Amino acid sequence: MNAQWLQIPKRIRELREILELPQEEIALRARVPLGDYIAMENGEKDIPISALYDIAEALNVDFTVLSTGEEPRMNSYTVVRSGNGEQFNRYAGYHYEGLADNFQHRIMKPMLVTLEAEEPDPEPIVHSGQEFNLVVEGTIDVHIGDQTVRLETGDSIYFNSAIAHSQASVGGRARFLAVITDQG
Repeated sequence: MNAQWLQIPKRIRELREILELPQEEIALRARVPLGDYIAMENGEKDIPISALYDIAEALNVDFTVLSTGEEPRMNSYTVVRSGNGEQFNRYAGYHYEGLADNFQHRIMKPMLVTLEAEEPDPEPIVHSGQEFNLVVEGTIDVHIGDQTVRLETGDSIYFNSAIAHSQASVGGRARFLAVITDQG
């Protein structure tokens, strides 16, 4: 995990304590088992992106507040120049770049995901809402429940993200646009 990502558990704890909320309540609101939540807040367990979105919602703050420590500022539009999105290198070979983190009250969460070659498949995740993936480079396997769908450059998939899912590169580096919404 990078240094920026290590600040997130501290922000979570600080906000929870300021709000005078017990860990049990945040875990319940975020739909995270209490033991997992405590380990995440203590920095002992990695926080999946989906759980971070749920924890932000439970704390009634924007995801950007937890990920960067700053409030989103834009409300008409926001521009992200190539390579300048909010970046997270959470796992070896799995890189996220937020593409709208500075927009207030967004209902979609677009990000560019880069998958490096020959890394193990990530653990499946589950989160509320729906997700859209568009492959912009390479080939990926999208695992949804017990199904695997192979996507090439230009292919896309739209799915219910409450079903356990993950994405993995096939045969080399791959990149895809992921757009997630909690509505639906």
